[in-house]
Amino acid sequence: MSPTRRTRQVATALAVALLTALPACSAGSDGTSPGGATGTQEAVDAALREGGEITYWTWTPSAKAQVEAFEREFPNVRVNLVNAGTGNDHYAKLQNAVKAGSGAPDVAQVEYQALPQFALTGALVDLGRYGFRAFEDDYTPSTWHSVQVGGGLFGLPQDSGPMALFYNKEVFDRYGIAVPRTWAEYVDAARRLHAADPTRYITADTGDAGFTTSMIWQAGGRPFTTDGKSVKIDLRDEGTRRWTSTWNQLVEEELVAPITGWTDAWYRALGNGTIATLPTGAWMPGVLKASVPDGAGKWAVAPLPTYDGTPVTAENGGSAQAVLEQSGKQALAAAFVRWLDNGNGVKPFLDSGGFPATTADLGSSAFRDLAEPYFGGQRVNQVLTAAADQVAEGWSYLPYQLYANSIHADTVGKSYAGGAALDPGLVAWQQALVDYGNQQGFTVTTG
Repeated sequence: MSPTRRTRQVATALAVALLTALPACSAGSDGTSPGGATGTQEAVDAALREGGEITYWTWTPSAKAQVEAFEREFPNVRVNLVNAGTGNDHYAKLQNAVKAGSGAPDVAQVEYQALPQFALTGALVDLGRYGFRAFEDDYTPSTWHSVQVGGGLFGLPQDSGPMALFYNKEVFDRYGIAVPRTWAEYVDAARRLHAADPTRYITADTGDAGFTTSMIWQAGGRPFTTDGKSVKIDLRDEGTRRWTSTWNQLVEEELVAPITGWTDAWYRALGNGTIATLPTGAWMPGVLKASVPDGAGKWAVAPLPTYDGTPVTAENGGSAQAVLEQSGKQALAAAFVRWLDNGNGVKPFLDSGGFPATTADLGSSAFRDLAEPYFGGQRVNQVLTAAADQVAEGWSYLPYQLYANSIHADTVGKSYAGGAALDPGLVAWQQALVDYGNQQGFTVTTG
């Protein structure tokens, strides 16, 4: 979907202030605050006992139940729950409040891809000052890595999105197609399916930045590295080319449905079998159950195909809760974040269909072995929790990833629209990101 002018303006506004606060990311890995004081959780506990009022911005469906449960447990604390919008609407309002110096919430939900941008502006509290680094073993390595920027800990993970292959078993069985274990088999399945019925496609993809980066991640690409003001971008690295060598075949042979994701047409295609698979994050079951009722009993889950048979996947989506530096009640806000993501707040999140980042919940038999009626009784979480242990290490987003995503359609998206190889579009994306980063005061080089 082409970004609107509003989207471009939002992304630009989010990145403009980046370099004014880069030194704010100087917190040490030992959990010391920028001021040098070693934090503990005693201040957090004391703030809970004292109580008070905080504001929480989020879009998650579980938020109302979580806030109600928190206030029952801590009746001396009032949490004002605000849905400021989703995606760019949420981030635009948050950035405007940060820039204005007032009006920001005490706690905000922030996606992993957006977290570096807000951390680099000095907008977020380093939770290491409250001793939250002690929670590292409570989370999957990929999500814990995602909340760290420049040595600081700028949130606690709430959910994760290890990728798996969601597939329409009814369609696969009808056309005698085996579930692909490798991407070569996936391409072969795409050809066989479309040849058997030209109205059916292996998947839909018109160009999505989050999907692109996740697929590059799984293929071993590491195109973005940041060290202070120095940024390196290499969208021609070996992993990126490994992904495009596969995906180019699907795009050039018109084997992917030209249906934009998250539209009414997309939901209908998932329900009637036009789209046969979705390589996507572990949060997808909730979407299918809520928005594709016609798919009940048809869909199943398998491991994401790989390039050489070695089990490896990537994250696609996920978010954390962060405390704003602007908050006048940072310790109380941190206490709420701790409860949400490392305490009793996890249960209502799971009850709403969320996929956790916490290792204890991922390892729970009650979660892992749950039979899902929508998926014909399959214990889909067995596949998804296994994927959470197979996320490739070492991924990093750009410090202006939201802007990068907003121009993906104008670069890589043109390759999709023309049914052409994606590599030139990625080169164009890279050049645009280099130019933009240098304009913002970063020193950006290419691999």
